[in-house]
Parts: sequence; C-alpha cells; structure tokens
Amino acid sequence: MTEVLLRTVRRVGTSGAPADVRIVDGRVTEIAPTGTLDAAGPDTDVLEAAGAWLAPGLVDHHVHFDQWALVRRRVDVSGCDSAEATADLLAEVARTGVTDRVLIGHGYRDGMWPRPARRALLDQAAPRLPAVVISGDLHAVWCNTAALAHFSELVGRPLVAGEDGVLREQDAFDVTGALSLVPDDVLDGYVADAVEAASARGLTRIVDLEMRFGLDRWARRIHAGTDGLRVSSGVYPIELDAVLARGLRTGDVVPGTHGLLTMGPFKVITDGSLGTRTAAVVDAYGELGGHGVLTWPLDEVVPMVRRAVDAGLVPAIHAIGDRANTLALDVFEAVGTRGTIEHAQLLADDDVERFARLGVAASVQPEHAMDDRDIVDRYWAGRTDRAFAFASLDRAGARLLLGSDAPVAPLDPWVSLAAAVGRDRDGRPAWHPAERLSALSAWRGSTDGRVGVAVGDVADLVLVADDPLASSVSSAALRSMRVLATAVEGRFTHREV
Repeated sequence: MTEVLLRTVRRVGTSGAPADVRIVDGRVTEIAPTGTLDAAGPDTDVLEAAGAWLAPGLVDHHVHFDQWALVRRRVDVSGCDSAEATADLLAEVARTGVTDRVLIGHGYRDGMWPRPARRALLDQAAPRLPAVVISGDLHAVWCNTAALAHFSELVGRPLVAGEDGVLREQDAFDVTGALSLVPDDVLDGYVADAVEAASARGLTRIVDLEMRFGLDRWARRIHAGTDGLRVSSGVYPIELDAVLARGLRTGDVVPGTHGLLTMGPFKVITDGSLGTRTAAVVDAYGELGGHGVLTWPLDEVVPMVRRAVDAGLVPAIHAIGDRANTLALDVFEAVGTRGTIEHAQLLADDDVERFARLGVAASVQPEHAMDDRDIVDRYWAGRTDRAFAFASLDRAGARLLLGSDAPVAPLDPWVSLAAAVGRDRDGRPAWHPAERLSALSAWRGSTDGRVGVAVGDVADLVLVADDPLASSVSSAALRSMRVLATAVEGRFTHREV
C-alpha cells in the first residue's frame, strides 16, 4: 500500500475550509477537517500545504507533443514583426557557426507584416545552409533555395515555391515531418524534458495529435520512465489502415503502460489555418481575396469517418473557417456520431446550436484568439463577432474542451484559462468581451468536467497558490499561477513543497 497525506489544503469549488486529504494506492480515500487525520505508518508521504488550493489535475485537449519538444530547441522568431527582422535574426544565429545540417526557426506570423516573405532574404541570411522558418500555426514553412532542394530530396518529390519561398499545407506538413525524424534517443530526451515542464504547470493528461502516429513511441517512453502524463494518442487518415488492422479503439489502454497510455481519436483536417489564410471561409479574406482550401469534399470524408467510427474510433475533425465548420458538422450529422471539432474558430450563426444538438464538443484553444485578434480584424472584418465564440457555444449548451495546440501556443493550461476568461493580454483591452467564458466553464473545460476533489476520485491532482475560481483572480494572475505540486494517481510528478 502507498499512502500520501495532504495536510491543510483548501479545495477548489468549496468554501475553502482547511482539510486533510488521504490518498491510498492512487485514490482519494478520505477528506476530513485539518488535524483529524493521522499517517497510517512511517512510510506515509506527508505534505504540509499550508492552505494552498487543491484541484483536479489539468488537461490539454490538443497538443502536437513531438513538435512542442522540438520547438523548444529551435530559434524563436515569434517576436519578429517583419520578414526582414526574421531573416536578420536567423543570419545572426548562422554567424555563430551553427553546426546542425538545417537552420530552423519557428513561430513566424506574417498576417500583419508590412511586406511579404521573400526567399532571397533567407538565401542571404544563410547562403551555405538550408534554412527554414515554420509558421506559428504549422501550416506554412518559409524556405531558402538550399532548403527547398534539401527537403525535395528527403520527401522524394519536388517542392515548388514561388519567390516568397513559402510552402503551405501538405507541402509544409511534409517538411515539418521530415524535421521531426531525429534519432529516437534524442527525441525521447527532448520529450522527457517537455513532460517535466508540463507537469510543473499542473498538467496531468494530454491528447496528443502529432501527425505521425505516436502510440508506440509513447509506450517506449513510458517504459523508459517518462511517466509524468497520461497520454491519449490520435491517428490521421494516412495511418488509419494500420490502426484498424491492430484492432485499436479510442480509449483502449495500452498494456504495460500503467494505465497512462490510451488510443486517442481519429483526426481529420478539413481546411487550413487563419494565419496562413487557408482556412475555408464563406466570405473572402478581405483585400487579399480567396476563400481558403477544403482538404476533403463531403462525399469523401463521410465514408472515411464512418469507417473509423464503425471500428470504434472517435472522430476529431479540424475545422477553422466557417465553411469548414459547417462541413464538419454535416459529417457528424451524416455519420450519426459524436466527437470533437478541433479549433472551431469561425462559426456561422446557425451552426452554434448544432454543436449541442449533435453532441459535438468544441475543442478550442483560447490563446489563439489573443495571437490572432489583429489578423482576424484584418482578414475576417465584418464577422469578428462570430470568431472564437466561446460564450455563445457555452450558452447553446455545447461542451467546451480547452487546449493549446502546442507548439502553436504554449503548453500551459493557465495561459489557456486566462485567455478564455479574460480575452486580453499584454495590457490591451479585452477583445469581444461578450465571448469571455465564465471561470467555472473554462475550468470545467480544462479538467474534463471536474470542479473539485472528492472521496473516490483518482488522485490526478494539482496544488496551487491561489483559488482559480475566485472572483478576485485576474486573467494576468491566472497566467502566472504558481503550481506547488502535481500528482498523477497520487504519484508526484512535480513538487515544490
């Protein structure tokens, strides 16, 4: 038997009266007023919380974990406000004598740049080295001439870009996929570090939607001791046949992983992204024109999703533009199944209530609204009241699931919570404040619906310095919430006290 005794905690969702909490073999077995519970024996792990707040562990419902682990070691260009500034930063790195075969930047957002990307800028920045810059939304990759040649050889087909040097959608995914093919031991080390960092922010579970099927990689990592998170690992159409051949169903627990690893959803991408201006929309992109791209027509995606559902997989459909969201909802209605729409960034008014009626959850990433507010105002002018419509979905009765889409936004649940309830950042006024979520709704979206901790719960827990549901806690305070401890099934994965 393993026992943990938490002394003098206050539980989120209660009056805040101090209590002691006993955890035995990974479950909460007893909660009593402070001072009334004693350790069962000398091996009991006793944590004195001194009035800190105990809550259910947090969940990120949309992560690309390998990409996040890799991005943490790439050149961060997210602060660059022009193509020229981005190229200058890469040139500075190149001058340091970087020895990697490819110079990789991450996080460019060109929606508000005064001038577009140009291949020549990267040619000048790294004249003897393949140089690529991955967009913040992962849907575009800006390359120099050497990089286009290098990755054409790696992917086995010509990658053709114009004078801007930008590859979009599948071409971009092929490049980022090739960049992910680092040795297993190296990538696993990066992932172990990233898991540790996620635990330090209170995360206990993620839904990993990495584009390369990751179930076996995660099993290897857990066996090697990277066991700080529960992981639900999804699959895309390109590997669907292999998953069906193994008889895997969403929710299946992988043997030998201590219950930490499960089969995730079936992910289908139906359109592009706002940042790359490829999200499928009804009305054109302002002065830019164009309506984005639809990856699949309805008559192709419906039978594919039906096949996955019949085999026991739950669909998770990527849809950002309003046209794509309508198509995704049509798919759910035609197949007669539940699941999630990932992102749901721009919605037609008539589609908001369809989420609840069809039992489709909106898996949203609130920090995207803060990253993209100016791009939305520019390219989706006249319809911004329908963008990131979190409160409208909540009022309609739809289930909301919060996440980061890391590395598109940081893998930090407190950032997502802050953006959901505040719709503000960097001292700017709240953007479309009518669509702010209540603290309780945002909290439920980050904890799989749990509010507080009760007897009988699996002890996936987080201990924090302040009550996240208190009316006095600002969005800025949420962003900087101090996490004192995190536990998965009663086992501490992070501890400061």
